[in-house]
Amino acid sequence: MTSIKDIAQIAGVAVGTVSRVINNSGPVKLETRRKVEEVIRRMNYVPNEVARNFKMQKSKMVALLLPSIWHPFFSELAYYIEDELDQSGFKLMLCNSGGKPEKELYYLDMLRQNKVAGIVGITYNDIEKNVGPEIPMVSIDRRFDRKITCVTSDNFEGGRIALQELVKAGVQRPVFIGAVAAMSSETMNRKAGFVHEAQRLGVDGSVFERPDPIMDEEAYFDEFFRIHPEADGVFAINDMFAAKYIDRAVKLGLKVPEDVKVIGYDGIQSHTYFHPVLSTIRQPVEAMARTAVQLLFRKMNGEGLPRETYRLPVIFRRGETT
Repeated sequence: MTSIKDIAQIAGVAVGTVSRVINNSGPVKLETRRKVEEVIRRMNYVPNEVARNFKMQKSKMVALLLPSIWHPFFSELAYYIEDELDQSGFKLMLCNSGGKPEKELYYLDMLRQNKVAGIVGITYNDIEKNVGPEIPMVSIDRRFDRKITCVTSDNFEGGRIALQELVKAGVQRPVFIGAVAAMSSETMNRKAGFVHEAQRLGVDGSVFERPDPIMDEEAYFDEFFRIHPEADGVFAINDMFAAKYIDRAVKLGLKVPEDVKVIGYDGIQSHTYFHPVLSTIRQPVEAMARTAVQLLFRKMNGEGLPRETYRLPVIFRRGETT
């Protein structure tokens, strides 16, 4: 692999001169600059970004910490975060943790060593004490006890809207289905909004949830149908839960939406899981991603932010399941 020393030797100049050309950080004669740039092109030399950033005590790299990149919501979020970073000349380091605490801690240690400029993170594990004040961080969907800015959708309002729409569709016995995360998450407000609105409207709403992660989905839904055979409407904590519920309900002979109405949460409509097209609470994914990056930039610049939690509005998108 070509090094900066190789470039300097071939060009017949000092290593410091090559460094000034690469970083555009000091005076270099025009003729010398052209000679060095020609050698760089000829040798297909690509500077080591991490090494350069470490040496300069400055980074143009931002880490994105995700539980899983395969989930359509996370993938869409990552797309817009990368695009927003790219527009400002920053690069994205993707950390796919798989939801494993030890892997997230490994990434955090690696991030400190590489001196990333900041972190945008989705984590439901106990890593708060490992996120030091020296690294600016914006969290998505989770509020920490310490002062870490959080960007999320209005989950409580989304739950209220879902219950309202089920009632409008004629549902009399709605049930919320989901999983309880080990760490407190803004997503739990989806259930809270659902329960609040059911009580306000005098509707007989129920909640069915089990600890996250759901290791045996078949057993989860078997238990649901055994406990709630009367359910004629379901609000799922996310679209993937809704899709899996519909798949199991259809196999049991139920018709959607004739026998049971279903609403999800996220708005990942283009995924092949969703046939029929799912009615859902659509999160403003692009706005959440770009807002998170812009807030991170402000924190990186040392600005004090007026709020710790930024909640963005949601909308109901009607599909074929209500």
